[in-house]
Amino acid sequence: MDLSLPDVRGMTELDRAKFTKEVTVPSVEIQSKNVGKSMPVFKKYLLKMEKLKPVTEVQGNDERRKLLLDPILFETFDKLREDDQQKLSELDLNKNSFSNTCLHLEYHNFRIDDVFKAVLPEGKEGCTSYSRIGHIIHLNLRDHLLPYKNLIGQVLVDKLIGVKTVVNKSSAIDSTYRNFQMEVLAGDADFVTEVKENLCTFKFDFSQVYWNSRLCTEHERIIKLLPQKSVLFDVFAGVGPFSVPAAKVRKCRVFANDLNPSSYHWLKENVRLNKVENVDTFNLDGRQFIREQMPPFLLTRPTEPIHVTMNLPALAVEFLDAFIGLLSGVELDPLLDITVHVYSFCEESSAYSEMRTKVESALKHSIEDEQIVELVDVRDVSPKKHMLRLSFRIPPDVLTKAAEEETSSEPKRLKLDLETQDR
Repeated sequence: MDLSLPDVRGMTELDRAKFTKEVTVPSVEIQSKNVGKSMPVFKKYLLKMEKLKPVTEVQGNDERRKLLLDPILFETFDKLREDDQQKLSELDLNKNSFSNTCLHLEYHNFRIDDVFKAVLPEGKEGCTSYSRIGHIIHLNLRDHLLPYKNLIGQVLVDKLIGVKTVVNKSSAIDSTYRNFQMEVLAGDADFVTEVKENLCTFKFDFSQVYWNSRLCTEHERIIKLLPQKSVLFDVFAGVGPFSVPAAKVRKCRVFANDLNPSSYHWLKENVRLNKVENVDTFNLDGRQFIREQMPPFLLTRPTEPIHVTMNLPALAVEFLDAFIGLLSGVELDPLLDITVHVYSFCEESSAYSEMRTKVESALKHSIEDEQIVELVDVRDVSPKKHMLRLSFRIPPDVLTKAAEEETSSEPKRLKLDLETQDR
C-alpha cells in the first residue's frame, strides 16, 4: 500500500492537516456470525493501521461485517492456499465475495515509521531508535536530523501512549557527575520519572542523574550472579539499579555509593520506595569509598561472599588501584572471597585481551585464569567500541601488598563523548 505523501517531504514543523491520503484496499463482506470462524484464514491478512478497525459494520445491515485486508499481504482469493479456500467456501465465501474499499486516511492513522518515512530525507538514516525512561523519550539525533528535531519530538508525543516529554542529548558533557545536558524537543520539561526494573521501582530526575534503559539486561545478569544473602559494595551506584534489587530480591547486605549528590538523593529515595532496610548509602568518591568503607567490614571476617560492582566504563578500571594494600599488614582469612565486576570500553578488534590487560595493569598484578569468573561483551556502544565487564576474584596478594604511595581520592573531571558514556 502506497503511503507516500509528496507534500510533506522536508517538513520541519508538524502540520497534521497535510497527512491525508485516499487508499484502496481489498475487503470482504461476511456474515457476522462467521467472523470468528474466518479468523484462522484472515487474521494474518487483516489491515493494521492506527485507529482503524479492520472489522467494521456494514451500513444498513447488522447481520454482516466488512473485513479490511492488507493489499501487500493479500492478493486474490485464487492465490490463497487450497485448504484456506476450502475453509472460506464452507462459510459461503468465494472470489466474488471480495471487492475493493476506498479509505480516507488522516494523521492519526499513520504510524510513527510512516510519518518519518514521508517527512525525513530520502537515502539517509532515519529516526530508528530511542530510549524510553518512564514518560520520557531520550533521543540521540544525527546531525542531518537536527532540522527536523521538533517535528520528531511532537510525533513521538502524539503517537506513544504515556509519553509526555521528548529530549535530545547534547554531543558532549563536562561534568564530574556525568549528568546529561539535554534539550526538550516536545512536551513538558518534567524530568522526574519512574521506571520499573528487576521487580523494583526507580524514581529519579533524568536531567540530573545517569540512567540507561539498555543496561536492564546487564543489571539483571549481575543480580542473578549474586548469591542469596551475600554482600555487595556498589562503588558507582547511581540511583540503585544494582543495589536496590540486590537488597530486595537477593536479600544482600548492600553498601551503595555515588559521588553525584543528585544520584545519592535518589538512591536513598529508591531504598525507601522499595522498602529495603539492609542498604547503607554513601556520597563519596569511589576510591575513598573502597578504602574507607570496605576494610572495617572485611576485618569482621565475614563468611558471606563479597561482590563489588564498578559500573563506570569510562573510568572504573582506574579505581582498581584502591584495592592495592587495602588490607596491608592483615592476615587474610583463607575463606575471604571478593569478586569484582568492573566495566570498561574496549576496541572491537582486541576487546577481550585489552580488558584483561587494563585490569592487570591497574592492579599491578596478573590475574590467573581460575580467578576469572567471566568476561562479558555487554553491548556495542559504537561500531568499533564495546562495553565489556570482567568479573574476577581479586588476588589476595593485591589486598596485602604494601601501598607504594598515597593515591589521591579527588574525583577526576573529564569531558566525555556521550556516544560512549555509560553506566
